[in-house]
Amino acid sequence: MDGIIEIKNVVKTYKLYDKPLERLKEALSFTHKIYHKEFKALNGISLKVNKGDAIGILGKNGSGKSTLLKLITGVLSPTSGTIEVRGKISAILELGAGFNPEYSGKENIYLNGLMMGYTREEIDQRMNDIISFADIGDFIEQPVKIYSSGMFARLAFAVSINVEPDILIVDEALAVGDVRFQTKCIDKMKELKSQGTTILFVSHATEQVKRFCNNAIWLKDGVIQATGESSEIVDLYEDFMKYSTEYKSGKETQLEQSVLESPQIDFVKPDDPTILASITNVKLNKERFKTFDELIVEVEYEVYEDIIDDLLLGVAIYTPDREYIFGPNTHLEKIDIPNTLGRHKVQYIIPSLPLLGGTFCIDVGIFNNEGIVCLSYKESAKEFVITNKYISEGLVYMKHRWEVIQ
Repeated sequence: MDGIIEIKNVVKTYKLYDKPLERLKEALSFTHKIYHKEFKALNGISLKVNKGDAIGILGKNGSGKSTLLKLITGVLSPTSGTIEVRGKISAILELGAGFNPEYSGKENIYLNGLMMGYTREEIDQRMNDIISFADIGDFIEQPVKIYSSGMFARLAFAVSINVEPDILIVDEALAVGDVRFQTKCIDKMKELKSQGTTILFVSHATEQVKRFCNNAIWLKDGVIQATGESSEIVDLYEDFMKYSTEYKSGKETQLEQSVLESPQIDFVKPDDPTILASITNVKLNKERFKTFDELIVEVEYEVYEDIIDDLLLGVAIYTPDREYIFGPNTHLEKIDIPNTLGRHKVQYIIPSLPLLGGTFCIDVGIFNNEGIVCLSYKESAKEFVITNKYISEGLVYMKHRWEVIQ
């Protein structure tokens, strides 16, 4: 089935000039001297949106979100690539865009409706619903130049979502309205979504994207950094915004395979007699997890003495900014590990990982004397990412129950 929106290898390039005069110099130059620098707002975007999808678009300011939406609506043309849109679009790209400030609110309803391809009779059929949704009272008869930003938002939304579009595009407009207005808008958008309207939704309020959209796109520097189920993409994006951690593709490599593929190095005692033991390798069963997945950390270490009394192994989980999450060790839990000359492997297993979304780091250390003396320590030896469908909020999932008592 063809998508309602299909974008193939789209590039949008802007010419940037240091001074306005340089644009004229370049246009009049007999030698075709170049005065501009090129900026690629979008660089090779390919995307397919199916009918009925609600797609959240995430990204920092300048990532290309608004440019993408303007290309889809036809406000801009791509420098290269193709965009196919199959259906009638209603878009709120900028509050007041397409409004004549000298016209009244009612006159602007007609103006916007005609611009979207509706006849005056069709607009008349929807007029009462639009005015009721906007709920701005007698201001509907006043010039919109005297409207507050909230009134603009109400009227723009009222027009856009009461004309039964095939595709609704909303760019940050919800940020202006009050709570009651936001609730009304989301309820109406849910109704449209249930009726098969395709929705492209840009919001810096990532929780809105997580809860309303079924899929999401993360744009970074003009390219799609990640796409997929909305809650998982929101988790990746929020983690990047918090820690600037780079997104990695989700390798699901099994631990057994990675162990077999690892080259075996002969055991050799170091020349330095002060080195009693060393951590030589750390592996995870995979790099991408969901809450309640099994986490396996395999630690390989070498002992260079005939025996090291009270040898213990610790594994700790941290956030990238070194917030300590959890860190057990074999001494506290009365687990004996190999402590004689040679190479050894121990697995640390969490059968059901309770952490919610985010990037986490694994520290590994071997100690003796009840953890007082550190023999070898690997900080951030491994990293893993947790992404989920929306199941809860916070850092850790705790078993719980609800009781209604009144």
